[in-house]
Amino acid sequence: MRTRKLRRSEKKRLKEEERERRLRERDIARIRRKKNRPFTFVSVFFILIFVSLIGYLIYFDAVKSDDFINSPYNTRQDTFSDRVVRGNIQSSDGEILAQTDVSEDGTEQRNYPYANIFAHAVGYDTNGKSGLESEANFQLLTSHSFFLEQMKNEFSGKKNQGDTVISSLNADLQTTAYNSLGDRRGAVVVMEPSTGRILAMVSKPDFDPNTIAENWDTLVNDESNSSLLNRATNGAYPPGSTFKIVTALDYFRQKGSLEGYSYLCQGSITVDDHTIRCYNGTVHGQEDFYSAFAHSCNCAFADMGLGLGGSSLRSTAEDLLFNKALPLNSYKTSKFTLENNSPNPLVMQTSIGQGNTLVSPMHMALITSAIANNGVLMKPTMIDKIVNNSGDTIKETEKSEYKRLMTNNEANILGKLMKNVVENGTASALNGRGYTVAGKTGSAEFDENGSSHSWFVGYSNVDDPDIAIAVIVENGGTGSEAAVPIAADVFDAYYFD
Repeated sequence: MRTRKLRRSEKKRLKEEERERRLRERDIARIRRKKNRPFTFVSVFFILIFVSLIGYLIYFDAVKSDDFINSPYNTRQDTFSDRVVRGNIQSSDGEILAQTDVSEDGTEQRNYPYANIFAHAVGYDTNGKSGLESEANFQLLTSHSFFLEQMKNEFSGKKNQGDTVISSLNADLQTTAYNSLGDRRGAVVVMEPSTGRILAMVSKPDFDPNTIAENWDTLVNDESNSSLLNRATNGAYPPGSTFKIVTALDYFRQKGSLEGYSYLCQGSITVDDHTIRCYNGTVHGQEDFYSAFAHSCNCAFADMGLGLGGSSLRSTAEDLLFNKALPLNSYKTSKFTLENNSPNPLVMQTSIGQGNTLVSPMHMALITSAIANNGVLMKPTMIDKIVNNSGDTIKETEKSEYKRLMTNNEANILGKLMKNVVENGTASALNGRGYTVAGKTGSAEFDENGSSHSWFVGYSNVDDPDIAIAVIVENGGTGSEAAVPIAADVFDAYYFD
């Protein structure tokens, strides 16, 4: 009996000891985990950094490397010229726009057969780089010649031929736009709305890239002409009545319809001691929305702007990329300053494209292209593809959507308004020419004397748009006087040449 009690007591003691041992082990493990927690956190942190770094390197190599290598700030690109003869730049219709001539003694000379005509679009390769010469610098200094040919040249000490850049620029349209602008200052941009391809880009005053080295000091110091400035992308102009496209869109967004709008134009409107007049004081009389837009009635749109308010106009303008980044390598950001508490005179001026608003011709071409493409802006490009010296395609530019700027219905409404401008309004000179056009003229005052720049934006073949255009002629008067005839020349060249 006593033995049994001893055994039970022993078992109980052993169980207690086992329980205490387990508790001690659990406490020790808990203490160790507490102590190891910072080390675990640091280890996981560095593992995540390492994995992220590997992921970024893969992303950089696959997606971003070309952009960094081809950056105009990457001066290492120029070292490629020790081994590669700079490639050609060619128009989409097969014309040589830039080439490198190599003499018998190996001296290289960059040659631009079209001289001034493509000055800003193609750019230059001396005293820095601009235009396509800058944008495609890496491709022009890269050779994808047949490898046996490259090996042969390496052994014989000869340079390999750089790849050829096939641009989207059309030599016929570019020449037409250049000649039509003549000796006037201004810019012309022509695009394909459905692809974003830039077909023509003219800016004047210009320069001859063949002689830019010897004329550099004169060009740089000539502030009166600013010939090196690409006015198409970096010019900043009041949009004038072309901005009524933005005001019209904001009105439609607020009201949901253009029907029922009515305004009695008496040639001028005065609010807070500030008077706005229609062009030449014209009295348009009773107008609906379509006639007010077609006649470019300043009074109607100034009154409309007061009803819409600065905050709403700003929101719509920024939807159309005012104050925003543009999908371009080099550009001037468009400026829009209205706020909710902006004074009435500034709201009135801004509603008709005056006030503090500034925009580039390229930006207006982008907005017009989006309207023509059912509200979608395609990413603009000037490079169609890269080919080697045998004509084999190395890389082709794929068209891609940049952003939807407006709904399909909104684009359709604006298109109808712009078509009516051509059929019954200020751009009637473009009516009945064998193709349909939708557009908007503009007269943008830029000084106290009432001098104005001449604007036109529009697109052709309205039901299935082919090309969109933006034209500005500095100090050209009304849009119908100077800009519309240039647009007509470009449209004629596209359809009939």
